[in-house]
Amino acid sequence: MAVRSPIINVMGNAALKAARGLIRDFGEVEHLQVSVKGPGEFVSTADLKAERTLKTELKRARPGYAMLFEESGAEAGSDPRHRWIVDPLDGTTNFLHGIPHFAISIGLERDGEIVAGVIYEPIRDEMYWAEKGAGAYVNDRRLRVSARRQLGEAVIGTGMPFGDRADQQAYMATLAAVMGATSGVRRMGSAALDLAYVAAGRYEGFWEFALSPWDIAAGLLLVREAGGYVSDMAGGHGMMSSGDVLAANSHLHLPLAALIKEAMRAARTAF
Repeated sequence: MAVRSPIINVMGNAALKAARGLIRDFGEVEHLQVSVKGPGEFVSTADLKAERTLKTELKRARPGYAMLFEESGAEAGSDPRHRWIVDPLDGTTNFLHGIPHFAISIGLERDGEIVAGVIYEPIRDEMYWAEKGAGAYVNDRRLRVSARRQLGEAVIGTGMPFGDRADQQAYMATLAAVMGATSGVRRMGSAALDLAYVAAGRYEGFWEFALSPWDIAAGLLLVREAGGYVSDMAGGHGMMSSGDVLAANSHLHLPLAALIKEAMRAARTAF
């Protein structure tokens, strides 16, 4: 049985407490108050309640840590080394449409590096967790990325840009290229869970542009600790600043990166 450290227990317990409210609200989704942040972006009372619960629980356990939350933004702490990076409801659009695919994502950053992550999927009761150097798990089962070696056998996850969030033409070119080279592309609507699914071997890879730190903090660590590779589109490690993410197993990361980069280059040359 996997042994969870004290910090993973803190994160997991906070997620479980917030999830109870989300599950109640999901059953009454038609009654939620919803506001629009921008094209394709919503915030509901469920997001805000979950965020309040997570803040309360994390502050109680580690009162000095700084915080970065999706809705309320950054909050300084007395401990300059540590920061929580949290999305209280990743997959809000799914949630508001009654689609049971959403998650709570909590990452812990120490000295600028993600060292612990939890992604909790309430509907399936799947708790993904990882700590630097200690592996990745779902509940008590160890995770490993897929062992498939051929792009033609791979299922790849993605997220589609909306509004002015990213270069639409370049994205459509990458989508066409990946569709043509793999056995399928999935767009499920939660980047945190997409990364968790790469770590679990359900997807062979995942790419998306212009994500926010709270979308990816926990998931990046999960993929790494499950034996996978994550980078930005240039092959570097600027994912948290650029928001561009490419994750895959060791066999497919380079060919998938080459495919996406060539598609982007061709699209920008054409326009």
